[in-house]
Amino acid sequence: MNELGLTRMVKVEVVTRADDADAVRTLLHASGVSGWTSLSGVSGFGHHGTHEGRLLFNDRAGLVMVIAVLPPDRAEPVVTGLRDILAHRPGVMFVSDAWVSRPEYFGADRAAGPVT
Repeated sequence: MNELGLTRMVKVEVVTRADDADAVRTLLHASGVSGWTSLSGVSGFGHHGTHEGRLLFNDRAGLVMVIAVLPPDRAEPVVTGLRDILAHRPGVMFVSDAWVSRPEYFGADRAAGPVT
């Protein structure tokens, strides 16, 4: 992907109860992650059965997906912290490579050049 002028980053996606999403966002902020996206009303099927995407009673009763993209050197503490959070709460974490066109948006040092 470097031939396209893209820089490798790490994408972390967490699906958790809305009540636990604040703990995820707090960890990301404390780890120096420059931003994230939260999607509420997530639906799906898994170990805890079917989850509907609509809010039944309040915005804390559903599922939330938090998505963050960060430099590879920040991934280990984020993943370790998320494992600790999810060890005692329902939820899943997905970690994958992502390629971005503007690495400076994600906290990468522009002077360092593309991460390979």
